[in-house]
Amino acid sequence: MKEMILKVNGMVCEGCENRVQNAIKSIKGVKKVVASHVAGNVTVLAKENVTETQIKEKIENIGFEVV
Repeated sequence: MKEMILKVNGMVCEGCENRVQNAIKSIKGVKKVVASHVAGNVTVLAKENVTETQIKEKIENIGFEVV
């Protein structure tokens, strides 16, 4: 397992957090996702085969920006 923390712009409420979490959870191999609009980031615990690029694409496909 590996932990990745990505900075995400555009999350302003719990609804945004839920959208980001649900998008990332759809990636096979993701075990845990915690998004925080207050901190402006998302923490992902996933198997080694899950890449940061996969996560970034999921987040950007729903309208948020990974910085």
